[in-house]
Amino acid sequence: MSMPQSSSFSPASGYRTDTVAAEAQRAADATKVRLAGRIVLWRTFGGLVFGHILDRSGQIQISLRRDELGAETFASWSRAVKVGDFIGVAGQMYTSNKGEPTVAVAELTVLNRSHRQMPDKWAGISSAEVRYRRRYLDLIANAATRERFRVRSRAIAEIRAYLDGLDFTEIETPILQDAASGAAARPFITHHNALDEDLYLRIAPETYLKRAVAGGMERVYEIGKLFRNEGTDASHLQEFTSLEWYAAYWDYRDNMRVIREMIITVMTKALGSTKVTYQDVELDFGADWPEIDYREAVLERTGIDLTQIQELPSLRERVAAVFPGSDMVEAPSYAGLVDLLYKRTVRPRLIQPCFLLHHPVELAPLARRSDEDPTRLDMFQVLVHGWELVKAYSELVDPVDQRNRLVEQMNMRAAGDDEAMMLEEDFLEAMEYGMPPMSGLGIGIDRFVALLTDAPNLRDVVLFPAMRRDVG
Repeated sequence: MSMPQSSSFSPASGYRTDTVAAEAQRAADATKVRLAGRIVLWRTFGGLVFGHILDRSGQIQISLRRDELGAETFASWSRAVKVGDFIGVAGQMYTSNKGEPTVAVAELTVLNRSHRQMPDKWAGISSAEVRYRRRYLDLIANAATRERFRVRSRAIAEIRAYLDGLDFTEIETPILQDAASGAAARPFITHHNALDEDLYLRIAPETYLKRAVAGGMERVYEIGKLFRNEGTDASHLQEFTSLEWYAAYWDYRDNMRVIREMIITVMTKALGSTKVTYQDVELDFGADWPEIDYREAVLERTGIDLTQIQELPSLRERVAAVFPGSDMVEAPSYAGLVDLLYKRTVRPRLIQPCFLLHHPVELAPLARRSDEDPTRLDMFQVLVHGWELVKAYSELVDPVDQRNRLVEQMNMRAAGDDEAMMLEEDFLEAMEYGMPPMSGLGIGIDRFVALLTDAPNLRDVVLFPAMRRDVG
């Protein structure tokens, strides 16, 4: 038997195991096992000690018996271990009087000590502030948290498998970029000392992914971090994970079909179901996703016809009449006001998965105009529970039209819209060499996982979310 050593004891070579807790739970009585983990419960009852070991697979009960170990060893081991310590044990499985699979410990090694007292009975991790700041305690205490991040990992793995099966290539694009482009968002700015240049943390990988398509990589995707220097709430983080893909010779209708198939496939493989309950509402991703026209939905909710009002002054006047005293009229651009109007009146009411189609052309400077109606875009979003989950469109590949629209964006920035896109000469040059027709799509991974795991806040599905500095 291995005797506990001093409080600083830690075997230099680690501890070899042949079993994890979940396997031990299923093992027959008298099976010999060897496992290691953190002690999350340790109770002494005279000549008997019961403890629980937590490892990557779950928990298993262990026991020390004085009549089996001898008085000296029993006393030494029972005093040597406390909640939070890491130990290795070996012994035989048996079923306790309460019917619980248990390891009768014959060998015990203290692998490392906890130097802080764990929260009492693991009930002290109910505070969201503590869970987010000290995620390691949340993971130790809450099996639901550990499972949530396993679901996240499985979902991302299934997304990659699905796209790889469609002959996509996963690539990486720069996080530090010369211009903030690819989305309407306020960027983070940093300084590159070696180049002596200010750069922007990417708000989107779009223009670089399109460069790759122009170079002949016809189907590409990237899963990675994006950064937008904006407000934070339950459905928005300033640092978040996104998936974007681009496929040559697809249009937005192809992407509508593929994204629905991908979400259903990922949910089936990662969860075993296409239905989830989110905040007491059952969401059925396997049902039909209705198509909703953007401007018709705004008209229905507000009485404002965006097909007739396409200038900022007129729209401000109409919004002020319909919503007296609203701060929406302070939006610096037509696109900004349209977006606010939609987000406040239409989006919160879109609960079941649906497609929102044919946005006004001002809302997406990189999207292709519709041949049927040049004032709208060949574009869609997927809305679920009032959240934008997906945005996609047929891409604009005409460099002349693209330059004109980006110049308009620059004029909007000059007028005070700090979310308008910047003009990228290198991107326009790539377009001038020629781009195939294509469609691209972006999906927020954090929002997707939150919906799958009934997480009310995106911080619940990010292991280490950004928090205001703890001064306590």
